[in-house]
Amino acid sequence: MFHSITQLKGSKVTASDGDIGKVEDTYFDDDNWAVRYLVVDAGSWLNDRKVLLSPYSVRQPVGGEAHIHLNLTRDQVRHSPPVDTQLPVSRQQERALLRYHAYPEYWDGGGLWGMGALPHAPITNAGAEGPPEPSTQTHDGRQPGGDDVHLRSSSHVMGYDIQATDDNIGEVQDFVFDDENWAIRYLVVDTRKWWPGGRKVLIGTRWIDRIDWATRALHVDMTREQVKESPEFEDLGSIVRPFEERLHQNARQLAYWSERSPVLSKTISAERYDAL
Repeated sequence: MFHSITQLKGSKVTASDGDIGKVEDTYFDDDNWAVRYLVVDAGSWLNDRKVLLSPYSVRQPVGGEAHIHLNLTRDQVRHSPPVDTQLPVSRQQERALLRYHAYPEYWDGGGLWGMGALPHAPITNAGAEGPPEPSTQTHDGRQPGGDDVHLRSSSHVMGYDIQATDDNIGEVQDFVFDDENWAIRYLVVDTRKWWPGGRKVLIGTRWIDRIDWATRALHVDMTREQVKESPEFEDLGSIVRPFEERLHQNARQLAYWSERSPVLSKTISAERYDAL
């Protein structure tokens, strides 16, 4: 089932023994395009602290209701390692947070979630591994000598320009993700700034060629004409398989549900698309 980031924001978050707060933002991985953390405003019960909660903690799937249920207690959330959400989250901070909850490292194993395709956490006690190690985070939020970090705030990317191969086609209005594996499948793009009387369309995240963070722009392998020919996006309920097939065929892109999709994600010719 598909869900959107804008619907997720403001959702009530409840632990197994009481309320936690509300979703304020999400962090996604711009390498694999998956939601990795919910940023939750815990309010007065936690001294207005914001906490990061992994989809490992969420009872799956999310569903259509604006209510997130956790497989954690309030005390487990209270004692989780603090993370300053105003700064980039380093890989070291992620390791500390995942270690505290005894969750696997999603970047290690080859799957979207480590060794698996879904964020299924092992049954264990949070905090069993002890307190987190002291942070040696640098001023830009990266661990010295550590791994490259790909976490981005969805709120920050809202409003980014979408650049086709021949010109601007609109701006990011929302993210659409699969609520079972939390993979972001599409960006909702509002085209009306360049196309009077235009409409909202979906752009697959696999069609993104590169992201220019300095100019706040995402570059995609599509032309303006292809965007005009894309089926109109009305609501999440309209994203059914025939709609997705039309969308991918128009963009000359292999479908994400095809096993061959990871091999070829660039724009391809109509003749080659038909041959595949």
